[in-house]
Amino acid sequence: MSLIALRNALTESTVPPLRPLPEDVARLLLDMEAPPRLAAHLRAVHDTACLLVDAIAGAYPLLPFDTTQVLFGAATHDVGKVIHVGELSGPGSAHEQAGYELLLARGVDERAARFARNHATWTPPDISTEDLLVSLADKIWKAKRVQDLEDRLVGRLCQASGEDPWQAFMTLDDILSDLAGDADARLAFQARHPISVAAGT
Repeated sequence: MSLIALRNALTESTVPPLRPLPEDVARLLLDMEAPPRLAAHLRAVHDTACLLVDAIAGAYPLLPFDTTQVLFGAATHDVGKVIHVGELSGPGSAHEQAGYELLLARGVDERAARFARNHATWTPPDISTEDLLVSLADKIWKAKRVQDLEDRLVGRLCQASGEDPWQAFMTLDDILSDLAGDADARLAFQARHPISVAAGT
């Protein structure tokens, strides 16, 4: 596979602008010759996560979470699709454990690698706020709303602020509605990049 298409996905200018992936993640994707569409997807979700954590931190400065973890998790959550490429265009969860194992094999700490395995579930009682934020970024980048996921984050917001649930819900709804406004542009950016250069799809 030519790396030109992958480099384009990692660096192409967009409107609205999408931040580049962290350098260590970009190098990882280049080393693995990841599908360009995967790189584009990770870039879109990572940028959404950047906007999300900025907005949440601004509205709820007392909510404890590790921004670095969230952004790394968003940038790598689907890395297992390097192996399970079919899940870039269809359903499947095999990429979750595969991505976790791939990151561990590349020397990534378990606490950072876990997002690849956990991003599609938010029901465990010990789920972290960082996990919730990564899962939420992976939904709202394309304007998908998931009530149960949002309700769990609202609970954390209430704990941090002392607000009533309806107040936290309204604040979060405003944040997510704003982020969803650019979903079509992000989806179009992802679609411009092929799943497989060789197949041209």
